[in-house]
Amino acid sequence: MIKRTLFCVVLCGFMTAGSLLAHHSLAGVYDMKGDKELSGEVDSVKFVNPHGSLTVAVKNPDGSTTDWVLTLGSATTLAQRGIGKTGPNALHAGDKITVKFLPARDGSPLGFLKTVVMPDGRVIQISAGNPND
Repeated sequence: MIKRTLFCVVLCGFMTAGSLLAHHSLAGVYDMKGDKELSGEVDSVKFVNPHGSLTVAVKNPDGSTTDWVLTLGSATTLAQRGIGKTGPNALHAGDKITVKFLPARDGSPLGFLKTVVMPDGRVIQISAGNPND
């Protein structure tokens, strides 16, 4: 009985450690060497944990629009950098911005946000593209 309990505890420990490491593996989803830059209009911003998101509507050459969903850091990390729902670094629906991000490896309109050029031209550093951002 003790061996069986010990085995279950060790197995649960490995499963938990593996899922925590997988959660922070940007390289599994994003092209770590493929910075991409796009300009568009803010559709929505969500400040939630563990990761927020910014949706940017980007016009395609044919006139259609693609919604790019960019992953942000946690709400806490963003607040520590002065980024929130209000204040000088707030983004609002309709704002015209330029973003730099790590694109999804599979080519889908998904990325991990690094910087935003605000409507007034200021550059806001959101992430360095590291797992701790």
